[in-house]
Amino acid sequence: MRILSGMQPTGYLHLGNYIGALQNMVKLQNDRSKNPETFYFVADLHSLTSNQGNYKKETTDYIFNMVVDWIASGIDPEKSVIFLQSDIPEHTELYTLLSMVTPISWLERNPTYKEKMDEIKGRDLDNLGFLGYPVLQTADIALYMADAVPVGKDQVPHLEIAREIIRRFNFIYGEGTLIEPQPILSAVPKLNGLDGRKMSKSYDNAIFLRDDEAAVKTRIMSMVTDVKRAFRKDPGHPDECNLFPYYLAFNCPEDFVSNIRKTCQSSELGCVDDKKNLIAVLNDYFADYRIKRAKIAGDKDSVMDILKSGASRARIVAGKTMEKVREAVGLSSAIRYGR
Repeated sequence: MRILSGMQPTGYLHLGNYIGALQNMVKLQNDRSKNPETFYFVADLHSLTSNQGNYKKETTDYIFNMVVDWIASGIDPEKSVIFLQSDIPEHTELYTLLSMVTPISWLERNPTYKEKMDEIKGRDLDNLGFLGYPVLQTADIALYMADAVPVGKDQVPHLEIAREIIRRFNFIYGEGTLIEPQPILSAVPKLNGLDGRKMSKSYDNAIFLRDDEAAVKTRIMSMVTDVKRAFRKDPGHPDECNLFPYYLAFNCPEDFVSNIRKTCQSSELGCVDDKKNLIAVLNDYFADYRIKRAKIAGDKDSVMDILKSGASRARIVAGKTMEKVREAVGLSSAIRYGR
């Protein structure tokens, strides 16, 4: 079984990325029952749609820190193929061929298109690359003949677009040319940002994996908590509080969570003290991670070597896929020149 997943380097990874995707990537990599091949890539070509002109300065820094975060979190370059999307030119070649069979109406109905247009302010998204990113996303998956892609329930429609494009390509050029991927559904706990909206790099409301203890404290103390609790003496509403889900997401002991809920509802626990509890929880949870991260980040050459080695391994698979695709389309030199 081959599994593929990727992330865009449009900012530093935050706790939402960790809970929503990175934890699951590590779990899938280490799943001995399935013993999968895991391909994890940094989707830097995708980031160009919203980060034009800043690739050298911003994106290269984000790429490095993303890979550092991956490895510190448990992604093992001996077990998983870790690579940079732009190091494999076959991504853009397959993207071009898939774009020839993809109806524009499919792209315009993409549920993320308008959402991202509203979410990302101050950047020019009125470009062909952004409209056509599902096609490039399809190429990313199909290029490695991925059997499955890990997604949350809200991302299933995005994967379905990829499945439709592959299905159409196979109908035109031959069934079985490309593999139609299946979703691996993961239950993703809801983890909002500091202001109560979805945690996002674009909203500047995130707690980042690279944050030290002082930064975590500063960010948590600014967090919006229970908007229904006007005064300290008022009873709290933990199930509607922006902070409470963090205890569940970071596997706090059941008796600890139960006590937080009870004392919040009885107004024994105030929001400021609750924030202090969460600061302690997060700093304890990431203590070993920070030590490991600092060591990895201090050896930039090793991180670059991991990407270089991963690209070599990925290129072998990508090359074989494109040989098959070129032959199916009729672009193979053996077909064109009768050899």
